[in-house]
Amino acid sequence: MLGIQFILIAGLFVAASNLCMRKSIDAGGSSKGFLMVQLFWVFLIAILLNPVRSGDYHWSNCMGAFGVAGGLVLALMMASLGRSLERGPPGLTIAILNASTVMPSILMYLIFGPKLGCLYNAENAIGSILVVLGLFWAGWQTARSEQKYSWVAFVTATFFLHTLFLIFLNWRALFINYPGETGLFLSFDMEDAKSQWFMPTVFFVAFLFQAFVYYSSTKKFPKSSEVVYGVLGGIANGIGTFFMIRSTEVATPFEGAMIFPIFAVSVIIICNIWGRALYKEKVNWWASALCVGGILLGTVSWNVLFK
Repeated sequence: MLGIQFILIAGLFVAASNLCMRKSIDAGGSSKGFLMVQLFWVFLIAILLNPVRSGDYHWSNCMGAFGVAGGLVLALMMASLGRSLERGPPGLTIAILNASTVMPSILMYLIFGPKLGCLYNAENAIGSILVVLGLFWAGWQTARSEQKYSWVAFVTATFFLHTLFLIFLNWRALFINYPGETGLFLSFDMEDAKSQWFMPTVFFVAFLFQAFVYYSSTKKFPKSSEVVYGVLGGIANGIGTFFMIRSTEVATPFEGAMIFPIFAVSVIIICNIWGRALYKEKVNWWASALCVGGILLGTVSWNVLFK
C-alpha cells in the first residue's frame, strides 16, 4: 500500500500549500504573485528531491520535451483556475477541480487497458461517482445564484487541463514500469523515462509562464507577504508533488485507479480542518463522509473480504 501512503503524504503538504495561499491573500497579496513565487520554489525543491537526492543528473531530450509539454498544461490549468476563482463560486470551482481526479484512471484504462496495469472495475466506478457527488455537495453550499458564462468556460477548461496533467503523470509512470510497450506514438527506454529532470522541467516552464502573466499585468515586484508565503507554499507544494509522483511510480494496479481521488479527498478534508479551526468556516462533514465512503468502496477488495 505504498502508493496510498505516498498520496496521503502528498495531500497533507498540498493542503499546507493551500493554507499559505490563503494567508498570502489575507495579508494583502494576490494569487498571481503568490503562484509565481511558489512555482519558482517548487522548481528548486524539485531539483533537490530529484537529481540532487538521487545523484542521477542524466538528461533526456525526449523526457525534457515531455516535461515542457506538461509544464505548459500545468501553467494553463493554473491560469484558468485563477480566472475561475475570480469569476465564480470558489467552493464549487475547487469541487470541479478535484472532481477531475477520477478521470485519469478511467481514460488510462480505456487507452492502455489491463495489459499495462491500468485496471478499473465496478467498485472503482461506484466509488468514483460517490467521490464526485461528495465533492460537488461540499462545494455547492458556497455557490452563488448568479453564474457567469465566462466562469463556466474557465472552469470547464480547468477541469480538462487538470485531467490532462494528471494523465501526463500516469503516462510517465507507464514509461518507467513498461518501457517500450506504451503504444500510441511515444516510447522511451528505461533510462530516459527515469530522467530526474522531468519534474524540474515541468515547474520551470510553469514558473516562466506565471512570471509572464504576473509582470504583464503588474509592473512591480511581489509584496513581502507574497514572497514569504510563496516560499513556504512552494516548499510544501514541492514536497507534496514529489510524493504524488512517487505514488504513481510505485502504485500497484489495485491502487492505481483511486490514488488521485484519495489525494483530492485528503486535501479537501485537511483544508476543511484548518478552515474550521482558523476561519470558523462552515464545513459539510456529511459531504466529506460521502467522499471517504467512495474512496473505501473504490479501494477495498470486496472479493477478498467476502471470500
